[in-house]
Formats: sequence, structure tokens, C-alpha cells
Amino acid sequence: MTKRILFALAVVMTAGAAIAQQQPSGIKRTPLQKVEFPDGYVTVSGLAELPAGGRIGRHTHPGIETGYLLEGEAVMTIDGQPDKHFKAGDSYSIPAGVVHDAAAHGGSAKVMAVWVVDKTKPLATPAP
Repeated sequence: MTKRILFALAVVMTAGAAIAQQQPSGIKRTPLQKVEFPDGYVTVSGLAELPAGGRIGRHTHPGIETGYLLEGEAVMTIDGQPDKHFKAGDSYSIPAGVVHDAAAHGGSAKVMAVWVVDKTKPLATPAP
């Protein structure tokens, strides 16, 4: 059990470092909870705070991402779809493996996201 927890922590830290390399400073990520469920997956929840003009960076996840914009406005870019404009109170869903990005729009933004991902893979992988 301890080995699983350490492995999952290493996966989350590696994914965070990979995303951090492509994002501007000022983006704050706060992990909230991680649960090994369902079987073979890990469910991770967290907050992302983007300063005015902040952009997450193009990336993918090995599972679904769902989220809810808590504050501000953001523009979500999902490959193969038109850009989507979100305001506080809007929610979204991104299928596994789809390249996406998000940027604060007109000020700062704060989102709560939940990922249900393959526990043997990094939480996120940068995309070109």
C-alpha cells in the first residue's frame, strides 16, 4: 500500500513539473484529494488559479477531466472544437487523451478540476 501511495505521489509530482515547464509563472496549483478509485485508476481533484493573461499550456491526460469555473472567466481550447468561453459557474468535460489548453480571460480565473486517470501514467503530458 505504501509503495502505491509513493508511486501515485511521484506520478502527480512528475506531471506537475512537466506542465510547470510550459506555463508562465504565477499559476498556482493546489492538490485537494487523491483516491485510488475505480480499480486501475486514481481520482485526483485540485484547484488551479490563473493570473490575468495566465495560460495552462497544451497538454493531455490519460483519463477524463471535468471542472467547474469558480471565479473569473476563461477560454478553453480543445483540439478539434471551437474555443469555448466560460464564466464563473460554468462546467466542462474533456475526454481522455484530447489535447487542450485554458487561459484566463479579462482578469484572473480559478477552476476546480477532477481527473480520473490511469494510475500507471502521469497525470498530465505536455503537447506540442
